[in-house]
Amino acid sequence: MIADLLPTTDRMDITIRILQGTATRLGALADASVDLVVTSPPYPMIEMWDGIFAGQDGRIGDHLAAGRGRDACELMHALLDRVWLEAYRVLKPGGIACVNIGDATRTLDGDFQLYANHARILQAFQALGCAALPDILWRKPTNAPNKFMGSGMLPVGAYVTYEHEYILVLRKGRRREFKTDEERQRRRKSAFFWEERNIWFSDIWSDIRGIGQAAGDEATRQRSAAFPFELAYRLICMFSVVGDTVLDPFAGTGTTLAAALAAGRNGVGVEIDETFVPLISSSLMVLPVSANSFNRARLMHHVGFVAAREAEVGALRYVNDYYGFPVMTAQERELLVPEVDVVSEKEKGVFVVSYLGEPQADFVEEQRKAS
Repeated sequence: MIADLLPTTDRMDITIRILQGTATRLGALADASVDLVVTSPPYPMIEMWDGIFAGQDGRIGDHLAAGRGRDACELMHALLDRVWLEAYRVLKPGGIACVNIGDATRTLDGDFQLYANHARILQAFQALGCAALPDILWRKPTNAPNKFMGSGMLPVGAYVTYEHEYILVLRKGRRREFKTDEERQRRRKSAFFWEERNIWFSDIWSDIRGIGQAAGDEATRQRSAAFPFELAYRLICMFSVVGDTVLDPFAGTGTTLAAALAAGRNGVGVEIDETFVPLISSSLMVLPVSANSFNRARLMHHVGFVAAREAEVGALRYVNDYYGFPVMTAQERELLVPEVDVVSEKEKGVFVVSYLGEPQADFVEEQRKAS
């Protein structure tokens, strides 16, 4: 079979850890031990999160009750600042933080206004010494019939509808360097396809729709600010390499951990709500099938792209070393999409994930037959 003629690589294991507790104290993580942070915090001044913030600082509830929105918002961000400080501590030099955040619109004491959460978080990271990189506007259109706010068809009192969120991209220090042969090899295997880059590195994402939390009881379903798996997976592939460690200090139902597993990265998730920990654990144990299916779809999308491209311009110049299919650039020749073999729970909250040390053999064989 053609799979026997293609190169293999060493089997790889990574670790996924779930830490129950507050993200303001990450004592379990050493300084400069994380390569990438991907997270979506509770959004200040979004009503569903009022209780979480007020439970940590009673003054927030007082300000909200008195209609002092800006004072309440600043106290909420002061709580998040403590998390960003810890994230900065554990990030390695050259490490990246990606923060998905939406601004808030709210009426308090009859006064409607915008609370610019993205600007406040950007300011906090820059105050720590991070460099701000070009951000991403994630457009999340809604089809709700009552989505327009304000005075309807009458001017002055009508307001622009908010259908986007931000993905802030911050870097600790200067650009990361890959100094050893092993580091450079991991980087080459972590390459993305040419056609993926053209979409992923656009400053506006409109191809990923937002989701709500569908699991668990009513309280769990209220946690509807989660980002979709594909968003986390994309960011992880863009800003880390295979074998890196990814942290989510607001793990929620574990979307970032699931994406890290699928992408072949170590993952650490911190979640203050203890009811979410068993939910994350149970989902990780059954994740290999869906993770491999997602990665297979990624490969099939590339095969479809190649067919269309070659029909238009002729044969492509380069061939991937592992899969034997054409690619657009020499940088894609060593691209290898991870395939999960097995997930095992080493101890409570600690999972070891093993990956096959070769490309998906049945996929390679399917491509041989198709050609």
